Amino acid sequence: MPPLSALPFKVVLINPPHTAIGSRIPGEHLPPLGLLCVGGPLLDAGFRVELLDADREALELPQIVARVRGAAPDVVLLGHSGSSSVHATVLKLCRLLKQSLPGLKIVYGGVHPTYHWREILQACPEIDFIVRGEGEQTALSLLQALQRGEPLIEVQGIALRYAQQVIATPAAAMLRNLDEYRVGWELIDHAQYSYWGGKRAVVVQFSRGCPHLCNYCGQRGFWTQWRHRDPVKLAQELARLHREEGVELINFADELPTGSRKLWKQFLEALIAENVPLLLVGSTRAGDIVRDADILHLYRQAGVIRFLLGIESYDEATLAAIRKGGSVKEDQRAIELLRQHGIVSMATYVVGFQEETDRDYWQSLKHLLRYDPDQIQLLYVTPHRWTPFYETAEHRRVIQTDTRRWDYKHQVLEVKRVPAWRVFLWFKLIEVCMQARPKALGRLLFHRDADFRHAMRWYTQMGRRVWFHEVAEFIGNTRLLKSGPSLREFLGHSLADTEYALDKRKTKLTRQADNVGESVIIKSS
Repeated sequence: MPPLSALPFKVVLINPPHTAIGSRIPGEHLPPLGLLCVGGPLLDAGFRVELLDADREALELPQIVARVRGAAPDVVLLGHSGSSSVHATVLKLCRLLKQSLPGLKIVYGGVHPTYHWREILQACPEIDFIVRGEGEQTALSLLQALQRGEPLIEVQGIALRYAQQVIATPAAAMLRNLDEYRVGWELIDHAQYSYWGGKRAVVVQFSRGCPHLCNYCGQRGFWTQWRHRDPVKLAQELARLHREEGVELINFADELPTGSRKLWKQFLEALIAENVPLLLVGSTRAGDIVRDADILHLYRQAGVIRFLLGIESYDEATLAAIRKGGSVKEDQRAIELLRQHGIVSMATYVVGFQEETDRDYWQSLKHLLRYDPDQIQLLYVTPHRWTPFYETAEHRRVIQTDTRRWDYKHQVLEVKRVPAWRVFLWFKLIEVCMQARPKALGRLLFHRDADFRHAMRWYTQMGRRVWFHEVAEFIGNTRLLKSGPSLREFLGHSLADTEYALDKRKTKLTRQADNVGESVIIKSS
């Protein structure tokens, strides 16, 4: 047996428990794709890796610590797709882990720590490193440097403490070839993950990023630029997951999988050729559906059963202010086209972009009824410091200071002309009117396509449970401030100048002091 120092590091990837309602009520869970994407390259490089999905197992923090102690890792790497609302939980967990295992190295990655690296490392000494941006190569380079005792300052894309200061190394180069690093599917038991009413499911990405300029989006800058997987290779991978692992449903995590008509069409045709009975769900823009009117039959033939459309608002002025780049006419046409091809349309609608009135909410309901989507997902605007939208909302008052509830399903900003209880009432009323209207119920009960009926029934059942839970929570367990701090007072200045997290170039290194606190950024030139 080789000496312990010669053994490759053991790494535990932790998906921390999330307090968002959506993580608990449905009773189903999807695999943590981000951690699996990091895990695959680590496995291929020889590291010993295991996944602890504390969110799926609903573990309490002491239970997580006990499990980590039993695994005896050299490094723990934490990340979560809902990284802003789970951040407070991560901080508590890291403190408990270091108390129990003082020699443990803790690495934290995801969207939130990518932008808040400075304050996190200054406030939480238990966290040793932050991975900034996409993590496949960065996490691998960091762990290899740790294993070999190499200078960590030379690892691009991380934040750390160096010479008694908090510093960030140059942004990591953007991954050009998304097929170069594989997903570590062997880290999960596929039988433990389901969606869509018990169907064995996975999350995948055909692409990363989005070329559009919506000013509220917290993901666009994180990925920096739209890139894609090889369409044929992805189709082959999904077919293998069905044949070997029994996967039935594919949930696309892309912001815009349909960004290239040519490439998306190639993927659909390749998946059709594989002849596997998969169901596909995801999100896209209404404009892409209208653009693809002549190939929507390929969408359905390949298995697409639902697309979420970011409607966001019916008001053209609001759409222009948030730089959505769409139109009401285009949104309506996209819903019609999806319905004609047997694909469920889900319209997301965001409350709180502007200082709304009761009349605005009434008009929103009327316009949504005219849109006639099959399903509706209402969200509350939730500002992120690294987005341009944040600067437009800095003056608004925060009424919810528990950041665990900054998950799009809880009110966080004041609407001056409508009290919070009435905003909530409108929110729940719109949901009921949309999901219980005769047209939606008719599709749920009588649509000719069994997959379509199943999609409608599953979402209605899940929505009913969440709806009553949210009402009970608001009445019995929600404390909102009547006169809270401004957004800037609560969270700080805008970080919009750091929105793009990855470097498109290969650059040399220079050292430049940052003007905030005692932190230093090692910048590219």
